[in-house]
Amino acid sequence: MLASDDDILARAEDWRKAGKGVAIATVIETWGSAPRPVGSHLVIDGDGNFLGSVSGGCVEGDVITQAFDVIEDGKPRTIEFGVADETAWRVGLSCGGRIRVYVEKVN
Repeated sequence: MLASDDDILARAEDWRKAGKGVAIATVIETWGSAPRPVGSHLVIDGDGNFLGSVSGGCVEGDVITQAFDVIEDGKPRTIEFGVADETAWRVGLSCGGRIRVYVEKVN
C-alpha cells in the first residue's frame, strides 16, 4: 500500500523539525504509460530515507540521487524520463511512457 499525501507531508514536516535536509519530488506530467499519476509525491531526507512514490524501480533511485543535490544547493530541478530518452533502459522506464518530475527543497 502506498503512503497517502498526508503521510508524506507529515513525514517531511517531522524530518524538517528534526533538523534534516528534505526534498519533495512531484510527478508534474505524464505521457502514455506511466506507473504513477500526476500529483504523486516522494519525500527524501538527507540521510537517504524516503516515503512515497513517483514511479518505482530505478527511476526513483535517480530521483533520490538528484534530491540529494537539491537538498545541498537548494536549486529545484525538473527531470524527465522516457522511452525515447537515452537513459530509459538504464532507469527502467521501458514501458513506452514518459514522466516529468519536479524536485524541490522543503524549507
